[in-house]
Amino acid sequence: MSVKVYERILQLFEAEGINTIFGIPDPNFVHMFHLAEERGWNVIAPHHEESAGFMAEAVSRMTGTAAVCIGTLGPGVANLAGAMMCAMVEHSPVIFLGGQRARITEQRVRRGRIQFVKQAALFENSVKYSASIEYADQTDEIIHEGLRKALSGTPGPVYIEYPSHVIQEELEVPEPLPPASYRLVGQTAGADKVAEAVELLRAAKQPILLVGHGVHTSRAGAAVRELAELLAVPVIQTSGGTSYIKGLEERTFPYGFSPSAVEAVVGSDLCLAIGTELGEPVHYGCGRHWVAGEANRKWILIEQDPAAIGVNRPIDVPLVGDLRAIVPQLVAALRDTPRTATPELAGWIQQDAARLAELAETAPSGRSPVHPARLIVEATKAFPADGIMVRDGGATTIFGWTYSQAKPHDVIWNQNFGHLGTGLPYAVGASVAQGRTRPVMLISGDSSFQFQIAELETAVRLNLPLVAVVAVDYAWGLEVGVYKRTFGQGSLETGVHWSTETRLDKVAEGFGCYGEYVDREEDIAPAIKRAYASGKPGVIHVAVDPKANSEEMPSYDEFRTWYAEGTQ
Repeated sequence: MSVKVYERILQLFEAEGINTIFGIPDPNFVHMFHLAEERGWNVIAPHHEESAGFMAEAVSRMTGTAAVCIGTLGPGVANLAGAMMCAMVEHSPVIFLGGQRARITEQRVRRGRIQFVKQAALFENSVKYSASIEYADQTDEIIHEGLRKALSGTPGPVYIEYPSHVIQEELEVPEPLPPASYRLVGQTAGADKVAEAVELLRAAKQPILLVGHGVHTSRAGAAVRELAELLAVPVIQTSGGTSYIKGLEERTFPYGFSPSAVEAVVGSDLCLAIGTELGEPVHYGCGRHWVAGEANRKWILIEQDPAAIGVNRPIDVPLVGDLRAIVPQLVAALRDTPRTATPELAGWIQQDAARLAELAETAPSGRSPVHPARLIVEATKAFPADGIMVRDGGATTIFGWTYSQAKPHDVIWNQNFGHLGTGLPYAVGASVAQGRTRPVMLISGDSSFQFQIAELETAVRLNLPLVAVVAVDYAWGLEVGVYKRTFGQGSLETGVHWSTETRLDKVAEGFGCYGEYVDREEDIAPAIKRAYASGKPGVIHVAVDPKANSEEMPSYDEFRTWYAEGTQ
């Protein structure tokens, strides 16, 4: 068939199951946007290219596939840079497309060129692969290589640009190849390694399952649930793996923040780790809570990148490949010999349920402004059963780890990189990925919420079932706490406070959202319910106690152990 380069790019993405693109239209690629919409794609134009990247990353996390966003030449591509770095550190396979002026412009010896910079070299260290479609007939090989690199080994972003003189050239091409024809798909582990792993699992007395971010971004929850039930084990969440697998909610405990998780780790004689780097937030699997029992604990790690095996700690049985293929291998091998749960599991379940109930009971109450712990309790009690939870902010997220009463099946936040301002774009992207039907709740601090506040208009335009619950202390709460701990009470707190006249509910109303102001805890849940019932995206401005927000962060000492330089 005869197609133009921009149409071929869409065809190649469609072969991978991609049907959504984020970006701000520009003369470089309006033809691509126009055709994408004609072909039935979701074409989403946010208000900032960085938001486009975050939205694409959320789509990737919610679908288990690569996702696409685009930036116009020069400033548009520059605006993608923050999202590229996040995608790299969060291991999200996002394809960043960048427009560029014709190569003759780049090669001329001139000064003062408009909207021009040599782009590719600026991003090479922020992506797994950087390339340019210099000739029309390179289109297939470069797009395929980008997808191959993004989805192979540890997933991550790629950057592909096309000069303006190439994008509308004609190509004579066959039908696009299916993914399995040009990249490794569904890689299983060798039978010998699976047998070794099964032998260790059957011999273990107190095995645990350590579930990370990758289980959820690969959408492998159902298979992992079957494995956990066959093994009758507790599920320990990493800080990135905070989504709860349906059916495993009661036996799932957050590492470091739940006494049940700590006891299960300390008493374990085998850890089967899935979808995790074994990074700092789990003390590399060898520090802090892991020290006890280290000499007698065996490790099985499912890992897509063979070069990652043994980097952070020794591994007894590595299972190299796609966890979506390897977990079913283990399930098949263990199906005829299911384990019986140990008595400790029932005790840990009971203990963790009691912990959550006690937190709900003891979160400071009766204050106006509201204590941030109480905000989390009341907001998460009102979380819709089929909802998507999105987190953003510093102190607000730390309160959320401890006090959340919800067990969402999908949680999205920027855990590895810690980039603030991702919450609202993540919420928009997640909703788009799920067909704009499932309710989304964003719980955010006020400072982080304002990074990308313009995307409230995007949410209104798309009519998304999204409610943002914003903890407002008119400050960078986490940083205020750092000032106090560093210099003492009453010290100067430079650059961390902002106007107490700002009303985010009124700002939201200006964008066409439902807005409501709350300064009493008993009004939080009713306000959230009214926002969902309004049929509009909603923003609940919750006034929180600034002193409590900066001084009473729960589990802060545990959080700081993630940064124990030189001790792990």
